[in-house]
Amino acid sequence: MANRRAWLRAWPLYLSAMLLAAALVVAYLSFYSPVTTVVLVRHAEKSASPPDNPELSDAGHKRARALARVLEGANVKALYATEFARTQQTVAPLSAQLGIPVTPINAGDADALVKDILSNHRGETVLVAGHSNTVPVIIEKLRGGQVQPISDAEYDKLFVVTVYRFGKAKVVQLRYAAPE
Repeated sequence: MANRRAWLRAWPLYLSAMLLAAALVVAYLSFYSPVTTVVLVRHAEKSASPPDNPELSDAGHKRARALARVLEGANVKALYATEFARTQQTVAPLSAQLGIPVTPINAGDADALVKDILSNHRGETVLVAGHSNTVPVIIEKLRGGQVQPISDAEYDKLFVVTVYRFGKAKVVQLRYAAPE
């Protein structure tokens, strides 16, 4: 009986301690969770041949070098590019500059890419080179909403997607290098 009376007198203290602990957990998850930054670009300008897997044109190689210059100080920790030569070549200068290998991804599997980034690179900055039809899908899968379609003539769009632990991601659209 004495133990029960002591507990009844102390329950407000226990409740306060539990509420404080819950508030600290929520504050940590909201404010101290790592933010992941995903930089997405469409591959640089491609040559006309071969038609099924073209490489970059001279202008595309120039743009790829410009991308490496733009991102050299961005603390990029991982590079992803689809299985096609043009995306691999778009990230190659940055890969060589940073000494980071390019992780090949399936162009048609945005879900697997997003899962890999958020599982293995939380709190880091990564670069993804995709295509005019895959970059908007990846942004949407990262919870960044819909972006304007990328036309066949646009190679200079650069999207910075800030992925927070909870809620929608923030998307900033930039342009890099001079248009050819």
